[in-house]
Formats: sequence, C-alpha cells, structure tokens
Amino acid sequence: MTHILAIDQGTTSSRSIVFDRHLKVVASAQEEFTQHYPASGWVEHDPMDLWSTVAATARGAIEKAKITAAGIAAIGITNQRETTLLWDRTTGQPLHNAIVWQDRRTAPLCLALKDQGHEPMITERTGLLLDPYFSGTKIKWILDHVPGARDRAKRGEIAFGTVDTWLIWQLTGGKVHATDATNAARTLIYDIGRGEWDAEICALLDIPMEILPQVRDCAADYGVTRADLFGRAIPILGVAGDQQAATVGQACFQPGMMKSTYGTGCFALLNTGADRVPSKNRLLTTIAYRLNGQTTYALEGSIFIAGAVVQWLRDGLKIIRSAAETQGLADAADPTQDVVLVPAFTGLGAPYWRPDCRGAVYGLTRNSGPAEMARAALESVGFQTRDLLEAMRADWGATADGVLRVDGGMTASDWAMQFLADILGAPVDRPVVTETTALGAAYLAGLQAGVCPAPAEFQKHWALQHRFSPAMDATTREARYARWGRAVAATMSV
Repeated sequence: MTHILAIDQGTTSSRSIVFDRHLKVVASAQEEFTQHYPASGWVEHDPMDLWSTVAATARGAIEKAKITAAGIAAIGITNQRETTLLWDRTTGQPLHNAIVWQDRRTAPLCLALKDQGHEPMITERTGLLLDPYFSGTKIKWILDHVPGARDRAKRGEIAFGTVDTWLIWQLTGGKVHATDATNAARTLIYDIGRGEWDAEICALLDIPMEILPQVRDCAADYGVTRADLFGRAIPILGVAGDQQAATVGQACFQPGMMKSTYGTGCFALLNTGADRVPSKNRLLTTIAYRLNGQTTYALEGSIFIAGAVVQWLRDGLKIIRSAAETQGLADAADPTQDVVLVPAFTGLGAPYWRPDCRGAVYGLTRNSGPAEMARAALESVGFQTRDLLEAMRADWGATADGVLRVDGGMTASDWAMQFLADILGAPVDRPVVTETTALGAAYLAGLQAGVCPAPAEFQKHWALQHRFSPAMDATTREARYARWGRAVAATMSV
C-alpha cells in the first residue's frame, strides 16, 4: 500500500488525486457541480451533489492511476470550510441544502448579536468575528426554518457537519461523526483555546449540542470507508479545511511563514506557532493545524472573491471564454486608463467585514473595454491581498523571510503573480506543486499511516518553481494602492 488518495471538495467542484509515497501526483479526476442562488446573497449546494461528485472522482482517480484500492494506504480529506449541513442520523437525508460559506442570509442576525454586545466574547473564544461567513449562524438559520428541526436535534436525531464531516459520514456508512480541529475552528461555536465546543455560544444561538461531531487531530483515525465503495475498506487518516491543508502542503511549519491560496476566494495564513495572536486589525485568529494534540495557531485573512472574479468575466460579462485569456487582455489594456474593480459581489471580507457591500467599478471612460476590465479584475486580487498583509504586519510584525508562498489555480497566471509581487513590494514564490491543498491532505493522511516523514523532513522537499520579484517603483506602488483604498472607501459608503 504505497499510494494515498486525497479528496479535495471545493466550492465549485470536487477533485480526487492519487499520490505516490513520495507525494507525486499519479492521477486525478474532477467534476463541477451546480451552484444554487435562491435569493440575492444566498448560495447553496445540494449535499448529494457534494457526495456523488466525491465518490465518482475518487473512483475515477483510482482507475486512472491503474491501481486497486488494495494499493491505497489512506485517504486524506480537505474541504471548503464553513459550509453547513444538517442531516437525519437514521436516514442520512439532508434537512436542507448546504448553506455555502459565501452565503449572506444571516447578516441581520450577526448585526443584532453585535448590537447586543456579544462579539467581544465570541472573538475571544473562537478567534472569529460575527459574520455570516461562519457556520454557527447558518446552523441556527436551518434549525429556525425547517419545521421541527430543533426539537429533533434536541432528541439526538440530527447531525451537524461541515463538508468534511458530511463526507466522513457518507464514506463510513454513518459510523463516524467527526471533524478535525481546523474545521471546528471555523464554526463560531468552538473555543480554540480550550479545544472544545462552547456551551455558552451554542446556547446563545439556540444550537443543541447533541448535533455536534467529535473533534480530532488533523492526522488521526477517522474510521474506514464502506467496502462496497472502492472494493476494499480504506482508512481515512487525514482531515483539514482547505486553507489549513494548503498551509501544510506549503510546508509553512515555522512561525512567521505565510501562504496565500487563490481559488474561488483568496485566503492568507500566517503561522504564529503556539501563540494565539489576537488581531487588532480585524483578521481572524484560527488553528493552522493540530498534530499529536499540539495546536499551532495562525492569523488568517479571507477574501471572498479572487478566482471568482475571472469566472464573472467569463460567465457574467462573457468577455472571455477561458481564464487563460485574461493574461493577454491585461497585457493589451490601455496603460493610460486606471480602472479599479472592487469585487464585493458577496460583500467584503477581511479586514473590512462588510457583508452588505456590493461590487463597484471606478474610472471608466468611453474607451474602457474588455482589456481594461480584465486587467482591473486581476489587479483586484493583488490589492485585496495587500490589504490582508498590511493587517498581518500590524498584528504580528515582519514575516519570517518577507516572502509570500502562493498556490491555487489563479497562480498559473504570470501576469497576476507579477502584479501581486509589484503591489506587495515583496517576493512571491510559486512552488512546483501549486495544488497544495490536496497535497496537504495527502501528507496528513500519509503521516498518520506512516508513509510520509515528519514535518521537519517534509518541508525540505518543498520546491520552488518560480520567484516573482517586485519590479514596480515605490512611488507608483503607493499611488496605485492609495487609489484602491479610495475605491474601497467609496464602495463602503454607498
């Protein structure tokens, strides 16, 4: 058994990748699934779509690898975080569609809880802010809106889970109801200092604690799969939320190391070691990973729209047919125009936390066209990343080596990564393996299985594919960033 299967369940697609014992990709399979938008600011997934695409891609990857389940030592799972599901413990039937992390429907509840003065207590215990992004208010919404759900929950008939927990339940045939510390840390109801569910916050949100899963380390025993799924029961030995898995995959094991992942959104994590660093700049204090019962913390900044802005160019404006076209368009943009796009399509994330904001474009002229919009879209990701790093520097100080490690699909764009280095005024390192989320999940499972080495040895194998060094002069950089700041301020004032 020399292979590891990584399941990477994301916001718009599910992927499964087979790695060999040296963590080289052997084969992969991917399937997109439908996004549901039942109302403005609402985003849902059909829970069965999440499960069926995971099952299909896992089988597909194994088949493409030309191995059998007998050759797989372990499964690692990584997932879109905060997305919330409740289901019947007996039948396994979901009570409602999954409410996705992007969903804004609980913004009024979050505002009411802030007005009542609850945010300082919640932030102190969970490291999070009162925002619709997190799972807790989503759980309350489902319990409030599905008839009889809360009473059934109190009787122990209902299970809650983030996507990892839902997949573990399905893979094990309902035998294991568990999550890992990183996913628990994103629910708004988990005390990251004590390492346990918080009864007071659950009571505040009227969430019966009977629905909550057991919390385990990132590398731990999560049971075995049903034998009929793959022809053999395979142990599930690694679990981490997608951004924490990417942190592991990027080998950011030392305090001060930082990575930023560019998928649907953008998420930057700064390893702060054993120290919980309370943010004074509206970042999140979260768990980077937990191994052997030892918790490593991080500061995190979350951008809701990164790669999704390119999808908008393709599917909304229809000015491109594929993401790859944005680079050519950005190169062709008129350098005398300074179009700024603030992509607050589902609100603004860190460090602003304004779920009520919506997107805006500034600086349009009669000659503005697809090229200028494409350039502004790519630049918006760099500007938002700098917002996060400015807040991190204020909370923590200088990063370990001043370098940002990047990963995710959007890092394939040399144009976007060069602009990122330019606007940060810092080196940006793109590794050989850019799909580090799945790599992190595979490593955690392999570590528990005894196939992969300890973190200190693993980090020696991190390999640089390309370093983007800043080429923009400081005066231009600061002028461009100041214009971005004015655009964000104007957007928040509408």
